[in-house]
Amino acid sequence: VQLQASGGGLVQTGGSLRLSCAATRFTGSRKTMAWFRQISGKEREFVAATMWPGSTYYSDSVKDRFIISRGNTKDTVYLQMNSLKPEDTAVYYCAASSTIIVGQIRSRSAYSSWGQGTLVTVSS
Repeated sequence: VQLQASGGGLVQTGGSLRLSCAATRFTGSRKTMAWFRQISGKEREFVAATMWPGSTYYSDSVKDRFIISRGNTKDTVYLQMNSLKPEDTAVYYCAASSTIIVGQIRSRSAYSSWGQGTLVTVSS
């Protein structure tokens, strides 16, 4: 499985960005896809996930500001980030798994495939 993330960049506080992640060589559509982020000096943390057939999950810090969604092919996942804050500055990683259960959805170790990360910088 290969995951290719894109869409990061520099944005001002209150602005928006949309991240994209495309999965290739991943058979089956019933996979969970997620976004994590890693702030410099801290551990990688859960941001959002979408689990087949359509459940979504968010961390408390981004709930009501970020929206995770799938593309029409189901092999692409997006993260629409609105009302961005300086504390959202991080490298964002997409992840995927075909075997995850709901109780594991926020756990890094539950995901078998990871993208390379895309940097999001929010200026104050």
